[in-house]
Amino acid sequence: MSSARPLTALRTIAVTAALPLLLTACGYGSESTDDGKQTGVAADTEKLSVDEVRIGYFPNLTHATALVGIQEGLLQKELGGTTIKASTFNAGPSEIEALNADSIDIGWIGPSPSINGYTKSDGKNLRIISGSASGGVKLVVNPDKIKSLDDIKGKKIATPQLGNTQDVAFLNWIAEKGWKVDAQSGKGDVSVVRTDNKTTPDAYKSGSIDGAWVPEPTASKLVTEGAKVLLDESDLWPDKKFVITNIIVSQKFLKEHPDVVEAVLRGSVKTNEWINANPEEAKASANAALKELSGKALPAEVIDPAWESITFLDDPLAATLDSQAEHAVKAALLEEPNLKGIYDLAPLNKILKAEGKDEVDDAGLGTE
Repeated sequence: MSSARPLTALRTIAVTAALPLLLTACGYGSESTDDGKQTGVAADTEKLSVDEVRIGYFPNLTHATALVGIQEGLLQKELGGTTIKASTFNAGPSEIEALNADSIDIGWIGPSPSINGYTKSDGKNLRIISGSASGGVKLVVNPDKIKSLDDIKGKKIATPQLGNTQDVAFLNWIAEKGWKVDAQSGKGDVSVVRTDNKTTPDAYKSGSIDGAWVPEPTASKLVTEGAKVLLDESDLWPDKKFVITNIIVSQKFLKEHPDVVEAVLRGSVKTNEWINANPEEAKASANAALKELSGKALPAEVIDPAWESITFLDDPLAATLDSQAEHAVKAALLEEPNLKGIYDLAPLNKILKAEGKDEVDDAGLGTE
């Protein structure tokens, strides 16, 4: 399967800067524009229960299941005559906003916005229906200023957003070191500087930050600027796995169009299988998609180490999402949540069973 033949022309780019996401607030930032184009399918191909399914994701390597699945036509193949209308977002809050506004039906998104969206709607707006990726988050630092983990104290370390997945992880790590930081202001024994991933490399070059706890490919971009990897977050988790990207769906869409949801999930499962069987070709496909979206492909010195640190899988790693919620509570960014019902893994497990794969667990947070 060639990575040079994109099967969809639509890529809708989020064009405004993301506002900070507080897990205890419901203000959302950044928007996406829409050029109205759709993926092409044969005119005589049978449609499912809707003419089109609206899918959201980020132009990030941690969302490569969506990037590659659309680029290679693997999602479209399962949907038959139902077309994909794709929108990309620069931040989780805007994708949750789009789901709430009925602008998208299904989305690839991180755990913290999933938790936030679910709890702020009293469990009424979304379900997590699959995993997608694990890992791909690193603490990278200026080696001239920071030699060891203990040297982080007193330094300025960037995270992408107040209350986002990496921010929560870093605040929890700081707390476990016994250091004190006010979560809202980021001030304390460590200065936590919330910085958009797009501008973090410039902030590092200017010396306004000493390091960053960030996802890929930002971490590897910083390494090309002279930073060193001090810690891979996966080393802090059991089996070195934690959810970085999962798939959510509008509860309304799940109820009304289960055939479409199952088709997207089949496409996701087959895409992850293809990615893992063809890592180099899949990496090239993801980079081709990123070039189409941003106008610029990632250089080898960035994409190679970034890609190697991400695991693509169908398991949502539900227990790690529950732990991430606990970390947000400890940081006073989230009131004690009731996450019962956030998962509906029945459609995924049906597909996995049919494919002869192991079923996955919802850690007691399912709908049943």
